[in-house]
Amino acid sequence: MNKKTMTLAFVAGVGMMSSCTKQLRSGIDLSNLDTEVKVGDDFYQYATGGWQKAHPLTAEYSRFGSFDVLQENNNKQLRDIIEGVAKQENKQGSIEQKIASLYNSAMDSAYLNEHGMDDLVTFLACDGYRSSEETTAQWLADVWPRMQRQGVGGMFGFYITADEKDAKNNILYVVQGGLTLGQKDYYVDEDAETRKIRDAYRKYIEDLSRHAGFGEEDVQRISDDVMRIETYLAQNSKSMTELRDPEANYNKLTYAELKEQFAGIDWDAYFQNFGISGLKEVIVGQPQAIHAAEHVLAGESAEALQNYYLWHAINMAADYVDDESRALGFAFWGGVMSGKQEDRPRWKRAVSSVEEGLGEALGQLYVAKHFPPAAKERMVQLVRNLQVALGERIDVQDWMSDETKKVAHEKLDAFYVKVGYPDEWTDYSSLEIGDSYLDNILACNEWAIKQNIEKHLNKPVDRNEWFMTPQTVNAYYNPTTNEICFPAGILQPPFFDMEADDAFNYGAIGVVIGHEMTHGFDDQGSQYDKEGNLRQWWSAEDRQRFEQRIQVMREYHDSIEVLPGLKSNGTLTLGENMADHGGLMVAFQAFENATAEHPLKNIDGFTPEQRFFLAYANVWGQNIREEEIRKRQKSDPHSLGKWRVNGQMPHMDAWYEAFGITESDPMFIPKEKRVTIW
Repeated sequence: MNKKTMTLAFVAGVGMMSSCTKQLRSGIDLSNLDTEVKVGDDFYQYATGGWQKAHPLTAEYSRFGSFDVLQENNNKQLRDIIEGVAKQENKQGSIEQKIASLYNSAMDSAYLNEHGMDDLVTFLACDGYRSSEETTAQWLADVWPRMQRQGVGGMFGFYITADEKDAKNNILYVVQGGLTLGQKDYYVDEDAETRKIRDAYRKYIEDLSRHAGFGEEDVQRISDDVMRIETYLAQNSKSMTELRDPEANYNKLTYAELKEQFAGIDWDAYFQNFGISGLKEVIVGQPQAIHAAEHVLAGESAEALQNYYLWHAINMAADYVDDESRALGFAFWGGVMSGKQEDRPRWKRAVSSVEEGLGEALGQLYVAKHFPPAAKERMVQLVRNLQVALGERIDVQDWMSDETKKVAHEKLDAFYVKVGYPDEWTDYSSLEIGDSYLDNILACNEWAIKQNIEKHLNKPVDRNEWFMTPQTVNAYYNPTTNEICFPAGILQPPFFDMEADDAFNYGAIGVVIGHEMTHGFDDQGSQYDKEGNLRQWWSAEDRQRFEQRIQVMREYHDSIEVLPGLKSNGTLTLGENMADHGGLMVAFQAFENATAEHPLKNIDGFTPEQRFFLAYANVWGQNIREEEIRKRQKSDPHSLGKWRVNGQMPHMDAWYEAFGITESDPMFIPKEKRVTIW
């Protein structure tokens, strides 16, 4: 996936135009409300408290929200499709055979517990581990390159996508990596909770390495080497917040300059291992991190490097061998990191593996069964309505000059809209799937890497390519193609109600659409022009006024305490908060447009405007564990569900008017202190 893609993070729905021919219901489930709470005290609790009470967290979940209800429904639909395919006779090499074989290999617990560790031993190929320096050197020369082709991550990585300053053409990006925990904060933060996670991570390394067959002395060596190397890489990596600056992460070099400036890495050998040759230019995302990798390669022993790479391989393979390996992985990733108490059932994990390995093949079957063409037609029309409304919001902004407004309209008009599913489906004919779960996952990884290279390297950008599968419960905006995408998976109940009126549907899916559209004009998206090129198209004065307004939002979210003593990160979440704000403003404008000639009536004791905001709030109803909150505070660019509601409503004049909020209400913010972007 294009690393710049901005997602909504699992919200769902579809939309429709205003109807005046049929009396439609409100769409608001009154049992979701907690009417013992005053609207102006805590709107989130008022709108979703009943839902939260009715949906307590089960042991399987660290966070469960209204959109997870939709995901659960999708999982069951996908399971029915897959198991239906698995029961029939399938021709060897057919896509049906591949889906069935991958699913069956994941479900075969008897094989996994009897032979899974044998598959792991074969994968690791380290029979001569530490027997001699020559053996270690041979492993690094032969086995490690093979593992990289199979998707095991090293100290850095690469992907091929649109050149951000020449968006019609693809280019290879070299980027930081090497951190099992995903980001630097876990290695460098010194608060008590983060130190506990580091201690638990070390124990996980030791427990899983021990289970993989390494002796006690070797287990300690692996643990020490991994912690030392990953900590050093983390200290020289960029944080999640720093990665949000596209200009700072764009460093274009000729291939000759890459080899000269980062001479500690054998780039010819590295790329040739993946079948890549003839590179003329590359983009280095985070130079300091790549220099850190050079330092490790030069300063660490061959044995330490092997231990580091072995750990990355063992950790990646743990989900696909025996139950004990999976349990050790879940105890750390699910338990320590997220607070989950119980692993997902095997069938859900198996469905997920088919989605990851054969996503579009499964999506093609899903669309044929569950996505009627009429849903796509209605969604396309609703997107047009939201585009009109965003254009109107652009016109009334006093912080935009006329020239900037003109260019903003051009970008808006150039949006490339994708709904439902791609016009052309991925060809999986060259992918072979057999009986071993681990071997199948490795084959899928290697195939995907090879496909990415063959499809993109030294080729123009294909704007028809999708970065999500059709069954995905999500949506995205991609700045380099200036596209918004709404897969079929989100275009269904419970977020769209065919029997509900426009107040509900514009408040739910309408805000989703507006969210993705305004990503094109948030603090990141606004740096890309209508062609997807990273360049400054605002005047300096406009940019200054824009920055002043987004600073209000940044500071507001910096002040939010998500747990006692733990504040939200207003910079990390800035883009998504801006998109929520813009989505609400644009969707409300579109709602007013759609109902101007045929005003809606009060239903269930609520005005149309009140139902709009209740529908939006119910999108974010959820229960969440403390561990998950802490994890998301470090890594998630989206605010927590509560603050996607309570952090947005006080900045919308229409919300105050809809519910009669006054200065005496705790959520009241003086008008001069509200966010005023859209």
